[in-house]
Amino acid sequence: MRWYALLRPGDWLILALTAAAAGLLWNHGSGGDRVLIKQDGRVFLDTTPRLDREVAVSGPLGETVVEIRAGRVRVKSDPGPHQVCVKQGWLMPGQVAICLPNRVSVERGVVIYDSLNY
Repeated sequence: MRWYALLRPGDWLILALTAAAAGLLWNHGSGGDRVLIKQDGRVFLDTTPRLDREVAVSGPLGETVVEIRAGRVRVKSDPGPHQVCVKQGWLMPGQVAICLPNRVSVERGVVIYDSLNY
């Protein structure tokens, strides 16, 4: 006799609801992903990587263009001479691209919820 033969219709319902709740919680857990763009040390934009857009940030040398597409973030163009922040490519959570001559930084971070603050 198989173990699933011992389950009643109510047991199957509980299993299905538990699996659905686990799926919703798993998907909700990625909601803390943030993109933080700073210009000269001040917050220029704090957004989610889920919104596709290009953001132009003005600095002393010109415009730095940040691309947010399909949940990914990168510095698309920068007027700096060495293009270090552009060469970094797509940022992973926890990484930062700093365009130092133009005083622009792009941070892809994960918001950590601290239960001690509540």
